[in-house]
Amino acid sequence: MKALVLAALLAACAVHRSDLRTSTQDGSLEAVFDRVHTSVVTIYTLGRTGLVDESGQAATASGVGSGVLISDDGKIMTAAHVVQTADAVRVEFDGGTILPARVVGSSPLGDVALIQLERQVPADAFVAPLGDSGQVRVANQVFVVGAPLGIGQTLTVGHISARRMGEGLGGAMNVEVFQTDAAINKGNSGGPLFNMKGEVIGIVSYIVSKSGGNEGLGFAVTSNTARELLLERNPMWSGMQTLPLAGPFAAAFNIPGGTPGLLVQTVAKDSPGERLGLKGGSLPASIGDQKLLIGGDIIIEGFGIPLVDEASLVRIMKEVAAIEASDTITLKVLRAGEVVCLQGKVGELMPWIRE
Repeated sequence: MKALVLAALLAACAVHRSDLRTSTQDGSLEAVFDRVHTSVVTIYTLGRTGLVDESGQAATASGVGSGVLISDDGKIMTAAHVVQTADAVRVEFDGGTILPARVVGSSPLGDVALIQLERQVPADAFVAPLGDSGQVRVANQVFVVGAPLGIGQTLTVGHISARRMGEGLGGAMNVEVFQTDAAINKGNSGGPLFNMKGEVIGIVSYIVSKSGGNEGLGFAVTSNTARELLLERNPMWSGMQTLPLAGPFAAAFNIPGGTPGLLVQTVAKDSPGERLGLKGGSLPASIGDQKLLIGGDIIIEGFGIPLVDEASLVRIMKEVAAIEASDTITLKVLRAGEVVCLQGKVGELMPWIRE
């Protein structure tokens, strides 16, 4: 009798352990990855460098980054620096499908951008949910999926090391970022930082490294920040890369009054910046350790706000964030020693915001 009871107890324990293993497996990293990995894409870009090649044509450069599908209609979040000056964008899904996309919004100061597929989303692609990054705590386990060094669908695991403001740390400025020890390398930029529920809680932005590779200091813009900048506002994509000029730099470029300006380096093809008439640089130069392209426009005023300090730049960016299709964008630039006024209606520069 005792033997029968003992056997029954052991059988019950065996069933319980089996159920526990199944439960654990369902919530495991492997299971979560299997569910969400088809939301992660590799982004390939092609853009002009501003220089001229040996044949006399505009030189181009390719780039690679990562992104994450966040809607059924083909919206993908990525990092601004991945697509900001791209003339062309292609998106590769896990199954190998490659689709064209266009940039519809970008916040360079927040280093987040939104791109839109120009074809139907593949049937087997997963739409990743955006989590509430405000609920994330230091020491929470997280994982990153992306294309480090262009090698797609690579998973790395770590923890939230800290919650910081991005100013002074690297790519993102004055926005909330998560610091993580999950391995991040070039090509991971724009990819998702997932929690263990499979929710996107961050968009990978940059690393701090002495070697140029992963040293356990990776940073991702929080999902709440990305949601606010890209989904709750009218995100404008200028298509231009600029270099701040101030102090001796401003004086060297003969900006009237010695006030700061933004030196336009490159402008993406068919971007609002190009449609507005902005001109990028064409001659490589170095000032100290700073490498730059000269010969392009220098922005000295935007929306009637003179660019006199960092605070005025922030004011201009706020104006950009609040634009409507019926508004008019006005910039003053210094071009070949003369002040030129550029003006255009938002709806004509960015027709997609009517959608």
